Amino acid sequence: MATKASETGGLPVSFSDVEAAAEAISGSVIRTPCLKSQTLSDITGAEVWLKFENLQFTAAYKERGALNKLLSLSKEQRDKGVIAASAGNHSQGLAYHASRLGVPVTIVMPQFTPVVKVKQTEGHGANVLLEGESFDDAYAFARTLEAERGLTFVHPFDDPKVIAGQGTVGLEMLQDVPELDMLVVPIGGGGLISGCATAAKAMKPDMEIVGVQAALYPSMYGKLRGETVVCDGDSLAEGISVKKPGEMTFEIIRELVDDIVLVAERELERAVALFLGIEKTVVEGAGAAGLAALLAHPRKFRGRKVGLPLCGGNIDTRLLANVLLRDLARNGRLARLRIRLKDRPGQLYHVARLFEEHQANILEVYHQRVFTNLPAKGLITDIECETRDAEHLDRLVEGLRARGYEVRMVELA
Repeated sequence: MATKASETGGLPVSFSDVEAAAEAISGSVIRTPCLKSQTLSDITGAEVWLKFENLQFTAAYKERGALNKLLSLSKEQRDKGVIAASAGNHSQGLAYHASRLGVPVTIVMPQFTPVVKVKQTEGHGANVLLEGESFDDAYAFARTLEAERGLTFVHPFDDPKVIAGQGTVGLEMLQDVPELDMLVVPIGGGGLISGCATAAKAMKPDMEIVGVQAALYPSMYGKLRGETVVCDGDSLAEGISVKKPGEMTFEIIRELVDDIVLVAERELERAVALFLGIEKTVVEGAGAAGLAALLAHPRKFRGRKVGLPLCGGNIDTRLLANVLLRDLARNGRLARLRIRLKDRPGQLYHVARLFEEHQANILEVYHQRVFTNLPAKGLITDIECETRDAEHLDRLVEGLRARGYEVRMVELA
């Protein structure tokens, strides 16, 4: 159904578009559950409802917009095929549904895209081309191929059909939990929050919509304020690490989104760990951004009925392991203690006995004699250990110091 200016004040996407998208994609994407998390509610002070989009076949909500776009194409467009530039969830969602519908699909990725992402996208039936060193290079090449081969470009966020498809996430949340009074939605290019805001404001005009961006990539946050911001760094939330937000999505966000908050990497890491530890669900950094916002800005959300879309679960297993270990360290269950010893026989033995007395498990020992600013007869020992909690760790450190050892903890960033 075409957008009606009277419904949206002239915005590119209307509630009618979202409803039409929901009807079009019904049965071809999973209607994921929206469930209350009592434990996260207790931790944050808000009533927290989770929309498990990480349960989609490709583990991300991106399928919705990609499929809605594909279904809108003419037979001629389908026969010629589609093209996109993406190294993330958009490529997999588009590849999966294009292959399922018999539409040829080409995905252009930067040359240094991790092999696992290339293989996953090829596994969904896409022809993957590697071009350039950056996303911008890949994007430019994809637009060139679009023109040369008569392909249809499917933008990851700045397209009305894509935005309407993503809006079905918000539509389903309010259909399932109408008492929600706030949605907290991650922002990269802005497609998900634009669609969700369009649906939510139509269904419940007093609904508050809050966007979340990684502090390293505050692109939409800066654009709304007319500020020049730096977008750079290696964020855990690579799915929303977008330097240049959409023009179409900016127009919708400016009109319908109430606020945008920023979250640091520390909060993103904690949120990923909490989802696995409490909800037993794997969520990527971008998918955990909503919870990270609740942790970083508790007063803003306390007492509200908050809906959080877990927009994706595609996280590298080694990175996930690192995040979980860092979380254990921050909670005092893992620690690295740097202990200054005298260069005497039995020193390490006596230190180890103190660990045994305090029932702390030694995981690794590293002796340093050369690369240190201590005198030639001095040495440093780093001991990685496992404790029950922060209080247990404090007792261990106090016990070592009581025996005359100089001890400091090696802190995480």
